[in-house]
Amino acid sequence: MRLKKGPPDFILFISAITLLGIGLIMVFSSSAVTANVNYGDSYYFFKKQLLWAVIGIFAMVAAMKLNFSRLHDFAVPLMVLAVVLLILVVTPLGREVKGSSRSFDLGFMRFSPSELAKVALVLFLAKAMDHKLGKISSSFTAGALPFLVMAAIICGLIMLQPDLGTAFTIAATVFFMLLVAGAKWSHLGVLMLSGIGAIGAAISIAPYRMERVMAFLNPWKYASDEGFQTIQSLYALGSGGLFGMGLGRSRQKFFYLPEQHTDFIFAILGEELGFIGCSVVVALFLLLAWRGYKIAINAPDNFSRLLAAGLTTIIVFQAMVNIAVVSGALPVTGITLPFLSYGGTSLLFTMIVVGLLLNISRYSTRT
Repeated sequence: MRLKKGPPDFILFISAITLLGIGLIMVFSSSAVTANVNYGDSYYFFKKQLLWAVIGIFAMVAAMKLNFSRLHDFAVPLMVLAVVLLILVVTPLGREVKGSSRSFDLGFMRFSPSELAKVALVLFLAKAMDHKLGKISSSFTAGALPFLVMAAIICGLIMLQPDLGTAFTIAATVFFMLLVAGAKWSHLGVLMLSGIGAIGAAISIAPYRMERVMAFLNPWKYASDEGFQTIQSLYALGSGGLFGMGLGRSRQKFFYLPEQHTDFIFAILGEELGFIGCSVVVALFLLLAWRGYKIAINAPDNFSRLLAAGLTTIIVFQAMVNIAVVSGALPVTGITLPFLSYGGTSLLFTMIVVGLLLNISRYSTRT
């Protein structure tokens, strides 16, 4: 069947580009002090992020212009590549930082295979689920279970890095894709209970995770260690008030708040731009979610519907978790904020996700 091509979703595009622009501004504002002290150049992180933003825009356009009917052809090759890289990153080939081996140091850049794995798994599962929609809605062992095994393998490899936050995001995305595919609520209930048990086990076997949970429950009791980051983040958000202290006027970025331009950039945004600035960013993510899921609803076939739902969930759920962590509603997980946090690989694949959503929107059955 030949599909009629239309214009890409303009609202989704504007939402993504606006978030990208805010991200570039906040990366510079939050990292300038650290960059100047450590590298003698206040623009050090900003210039790198700007380069990746440009590359990301080109990648977004390329993903948008890919042959729609051939998208599923990339599923298996990308999945195989992702698995191989996830295995290699936990070997001496990976770069270890603060006890975690999550990226390869290629000299000119660091590449995080988990970012590729998120997109590859969604693409792979969308293709596989499309072929088994009938079984998913009727049988757990023949329907949902094979997809859960595949997701468990990817999450297990990511946990070896270790990276609980990304594994949690992938598990939630797979859960939502199964929901869209028509899985029974009883099956999803079993999956949810299994997931809660797995998270509990992951926390209990790692003392530092248990310490983070205890610090989450009462950060001021652990103010000098595990609770320090949460407290400084809350100080930043509280200091911002309604309108903020003004762009560039953060005090917490003067080495009080760790990871101020990566995982906790939302706290600096809140300090400098206040509740209004935070609300604008949250509204943009909600707008992106609305358009992304609308694209999924109006997708021309089951494969693109599942793909759009999964890709949208990757961005939206990760943003929810990051903002929850920064505001003290969840324990610290070490997960970045899409579009805003400093990081080339994360930004690149986020823009690719947007490009794929724009690609699907061009073949929407309704406006």
